[in-house]
Amino acid sequence: MPTAKQDAAATVSSDAERLIRLSEQLHAHPEIGWQEHNSSRWVAESLEEAGFTVTPAYLGLETAFLATFGSGPFRLGLCAEYDALPGLGHACGHNLISAITVGAARALAPLADAAGLTIEVYGTPAEEGGGGKIELLERGAFAGLDLAMMAHPAPVDVAEAEPFAVSHSHVEYQGKAAHAAAYPEQGVNAADAFTIAQVAIGLLRQQLPPTVRVHGVMTNGGEAPNAIPARTEGRWYVRAESLAQLAETEEKVWRCFEAGALATGATLTVEPESKPYAEFRPFAPALAAYRRNAEEIGRVFDPGTPARRMNRASTDMGNVSQVVPAIHPYVGINSGTALNHQPEFAAHCVGGDAEKALLDAATALAWTALDVAEEATTR
Repeated sequence: MPTAKQDAAATVSSDAERLIRLSEQLHAHPEIGWQEHNSSRWVAESLEEAGFTVTPAYLGLETAFLATFGSGPFRLGLCAEYDALPGLGHACGHNLISAITVGAARALAPLADAAGLTIEVYGTPAEEGGGGKIELLERGAFAGLDLAMMAHPAPVDVAEAEPFAVSHSHVEYQGKAAHAAAYPEQGVNAADAFTIAQVAIGLLRQQLPPTVRVHGVMTNGGEAPNAIPARTEGRWYVRAESLAQLAETEEKVWRCFEAGALATGATLTVEPESKPYAEFRPFAPALAAYRRNAEEIGRVFDPGTPARRMNRASTDMGNVSQVVPAIHPYVGINSGTALNHQPEFAAHCVGGDAEKALLDAATALAWTALDVAEEATTR
């Protein structure tokens, strides 16, 4: 196995230029969820070049794919994410996630037969609110995997994912337009309804536990200052420690939105943008192996800095972890005060520190797969 690990590391090293080029290509051409047509193709092609069999538009999702290699008894799933954030580009480093996954997969492919691996790389669209992995799960993806893995960029290295469960909702109030000066009494103000809801949520926060987050934005607040707004829209997220706590919290939050409708006479519509993301259930043996391997490479896990809290960010990989053994470690890109979902973080997702994180994480994931597969074979 040490020789196998050396071989895997050597493949990552020899692939470095190709992997960095893929990361930079994705970073330079960001595509948001469900629209990652070029991104998914570029990632799939980089695997096809290494002999993987690629199924595009996997399970009917246009920007998903499955790439497979090997026929061993241990089924390893590696997840690639490539969607960007609206207006922020790759401010969560999904360009690096794809390159890390490709690097680990290409490193393991020559070792698959000897290590008893079947490697399955899942191209998963729309992690940033669309729940692509949940859609894939419900269509039969990931079933029967022995281990699912991916690594996510963060300011610092953190081994264990502890994300909140989260729901994503589209909120709309329908009122009635009227001239704001001549006939205001004839209007039903949908913007007032939103204001009442937001004030109610602000007051509710005092009674919410520290494991809960409620936040959102108004995406349409009206058309003209001299017209009573007839329609307002927004996007709201509710986060909690678990799906059970999430369901309890949502009831309270929706009552706040209902208060806006009751007070103004507007009509409220709440529609889910995706199915809820679950909390993460880490697979302890693989998590310990990843930590050990990352430290052997030279990664350092910082237990104290507030920047480590990226491991609380919600992910649809949590739903995968409820079904198969999984890990979702975070690899630091040394971004300093620049944090995920900031434009400054996007700038740090290319360049020297990002490239080192890419190659280190690809190697650590490959080594972890070899360790866990060997342990399973021994058992």
